[in-house]
This record gives sequence, C-alpha cells and structure tokens, in this order.
Amino acid sequence: MVAHFTKQDSTTEIDVTDASPPSSIKVATAAHESPAVDVIVLAFSTDPIARWAWPDPQHYVAYFPSFVEAIGGKAFTHGSAYYAEGYAGAALWLPPNIQSDDDELFDFLQHTVSEPLQKDIFTIFRAIASYHPNEPHWYLPLLGVDPYQQNRGYGSALMHHTLAQCDRDKIPAYLESTNIKSIPFYERQGFEVLGAIQVETSPPLFPMLRKPK
Repeated sequence: MVAHFTKQDSTTEIDVTDASPPSSIKVATAAHESPAVDVIVLAFSTDPIARWAWPDPQHYVAYFPSFVEAIGGKAFTHGSAYYAEGYAGAALWLPPNIQSDDDELFDFLQHTVSEPLQKDIFTIFRAIASYHPNEPHWYLPLLGVDPYQQNRGYGSALMHHTLAQCDRDKIPAYLESTNIKSIPFYERQGFEVLGAIQVETSPPLFPMLRKPK
C-alpha cells in the first residue's frame, strides 16, 4: 500500500510533479515518528483502499495511524524512514530482508475492519504477498505528501535517496499503488505494473516493481 498523488488532483497522497522541493529530505528517527505518521494519515485520507477499509471518518482517524505503524513502522528503527522538512511528506521504506509484522498487522485488521469486509481484506493481503519479489528488495509500503504541499516535487524527492541506493547496490524496489492515478508518477521513477488486485467491492490496487538501473 503506497502513496497517492496525481497532478493537479488533491485526492492523491503524493505529488506527481518532478519539480525540485524547496527543502531537504531527512532521516526520520523515533523523535520524528509521530509527525511523520500524522502527515501520512493526512495524505491517505482520500485513498481509495484506506477509505474502503475505514469509511467512517472517526474510525479512519482513530485506526489508520496504527495501520501505518504496523505495516511500515520498522522503517523508523532501521534508518529508512524519511520526511520532508516541515513534515510536508514522509516515506517509510523497508530495507532488504526486513518485513512488516504480519501477525501484528492481521490482528490489527481483524479488530478494526468491519466484519463484512474482513474476508476481502485478508484476500487482498494474501494476493499482495504473492507479488512480493523472492529476491532481496527495498519495499515502500507508504509514502504520502500533505495535500497542501502537493505539486512541489516532494514525492520524487522522498523516493530519490532509496532508489539511488537500489541502483548502486543493484537491488530492485517494490511497492503497491493503491490509487490508479499515481501509476504514471511511479512509472516515471522506473516502476512497472505487475498486475492488478481487486476483490468483490474493493477498489483495485497495483503491485509495481522497479529493476535497478
């Protein structure tokens, strides 16, 4: 599950322009974790998959921060979480051989997603697992830009450092785009769509892989 952003479209989580951002990208340590999670929650407030899972705004605001922690929180302990100065955006990357805590994630979903949707949610996550590369890779579970700060190049900047490392180390990068409008942005970063996942009433999401340059 990853960022949303579309050019001149505030319904996405990231900004899709390639303009240079006005400030630098920094490593997010434990001290930066709360505001970094906050901006991701803000960015995903109109995400099709996130709001399908938690359509009630109170539930979304209450539960999504814990989802961010469950799926991407290990980035903060491995030095692979980044934020734009002023918390205009944040990206949580998981290094090779570091995975989300599946038990924690599934327990969380079971307790927060409405019962009628749980079967579909778990089907989606099982399908996602089948697309993850078997070889060592960098995984981007979440990237988001404050809607107020979109179209300023923060999305590209938040990806650049890790993608450059992927190229140096000849390691692929993988993500799932939960917004079809974000796909052109990721394609410009070198990602290719591997397929589409959609079950019953869910919106589609798109596993994407980037081979090292």
